[in-house]
Amino acid sequence: MKRDREEAGLEDETEQPPEADGAPPQEAAQPQAAAQQEYDEDDDKPLMANYKMSRSMRKGAECPYLDTISRQNLDFDFEKCCSVTLSGHNVYACLVCGKYFQGRGPSTQAYTHALEAGHHMYMKVVDGRVYCLPDMYEVQDRSLADIQYVLNPTFTAEEVSKLDTAVRWARALDGSEYMPGLVGLNNMKQNDYANVVAQALIRVHPIRDFFLRPENYASCQSLLVQRFGELVRKVWNPRAFKGQVSPHEFMQAVMSASNKRFIIDKQSDPLEFLSWLVNTLHLDLTGGKRKKRSIITDCLQGELEVVTEAGTGKAKEAMQDATDHVPFLMLGLDLPAAPLFKDAMDKVIIPQVPIFDILRKFDGELVHEDIKAGRRRFRVTRLPRFLVLHVRRFLKNQFFVEKNPTIVNFPVKNMELSACIPVPKGPNGQPVPSKYDLVASVVHEGKAGEGLYRVHIHRKVEDVWYEVQDLRVTDVLPQMVALSETYLQVYELKQ
Repeated sequence: MKRDREEAGLEDETEQPPEADGAPPQEAAQPQAAAQQEYDEDDDKPLMANYKMSRSMRKGAECPYLDTISRQNLDFDFEKCCSVTLSGHNVYACLVCGKYFQGRGPSTQAYTHALEAGHHMYMKVVDGRVYCLPDMYEVQDRSLADIQYVLNPTFTAEEVSKLDTAVRWARALDGSEYMPGLVGLNNMKQNDYANVVAQALIRVHPIRDFFLRPENYASCQSLLVQRFGELVRKVWNPRAFKGQVSPHEFMQAVMSASNKRFIIDKQSDPLEFLSWLVNTLHLDLTGGKRKKRSIITDCLQGELEVVTEAGTGKAKEAMQDATDHVPFLMLGLDLPAAPLFKDAMDKVIIPQVPIFDILRKFDGELVHEDIKAGRRRFRVTRLPRFLVLHVRRFLKNQFFVEKNPTIVNFPVKNMELSACIPVPKGPNGQPVPSKYDLVASVVHEGKAGEGLYRVHIHRKVEDVWYEVQDLRVTDVLPQMVALSETYLQVYELKQ
């Protein structure tokens, strides 16, 4: 019987083990389904050999759809989530229409879009790899390098060191020129308060240089740190497709980290946002250790001596004055009270005050009275490399918030602090350098609780001042900068 079966070409079922031909049909279907699911979720995982998917790689000349890419439709500034499922996992960007879709295998949104719309070129937003759908092969071509760079701009240490050495202009796809590092930020609704703070903070070049290199904070898991770094790199991108940046992903991270204290739909105070942002970045970079050094404290932190007179405040029960040394990231300046009555010409005179007069608050002699804190004197004992000043224009009472319109007269160059406050001494007993140059000034226009914010930026490489209001960037005279209603100022110490 056995010989007859062999001559007939039939296998002996009794001697052939079931494992020789693989698993039974019902068990073989399970790995195939699992492989299909893995392909839909993450195409980098290996597939089963019996699942016929082509993973070949082709050069640009071998792909007939490479010329269908439309660069003017690409915008990588907005949140990278699928336009159908709203999921941020395994997202691909359609290089023809610019929309985001999830997955790449059959029955995924990207695959379906390729069949329905006839759009075949897709880029994975995580690593910049380009695929052709539904043909399922990867495309490699040097012509895609500009799109991959716009998706994730990178800078070498040599490029970072040359940012302030030469005047550089770039050209967008529409032919317009823009200045890398000085581009407009989109006001999506009422986030102008965040735009001016980001523009001012980027002027602090050690912070800029730090965030231009992602390897400096690669170990930090904070989404806010990563998104702020992406924003800095996009602002300084010399090969961008357009001359402005939308801080959408940065604002999404801000909303999440602040528990919606700062949102896109409602205007907030730039002072509160700057204070929250620098403190949060510092804590995230140091792992929650407030006293540990970071790039934020190295640039912005100084030291203040606070003397509370005996019998007041925290020294209420003491017989001697209480002295404390506290670090600061910014100093608040008090304005004189605004006039209540009109003059003889029936007009309200807008008062003016020199910045040196209001800086005398920190001379160590002027006494400031406060009901809770007591009688205190302030003196600067360590000057920061970048000095941040904020003018307290908004006063809140029991009924409403009012704005003080007093104009502060300040120099844009060579502001010598030793002219108004005692300057700390160095190790050799000589006064430390105390001459500052203005690099950014945030201005408020309008009434309290309303109006808009804009910022004056000094472009050091060409020694020209620019006014930035959302997407609009125009040059401005230094005299106009000094006549504005300044609210926040960033000064750089002259070495």
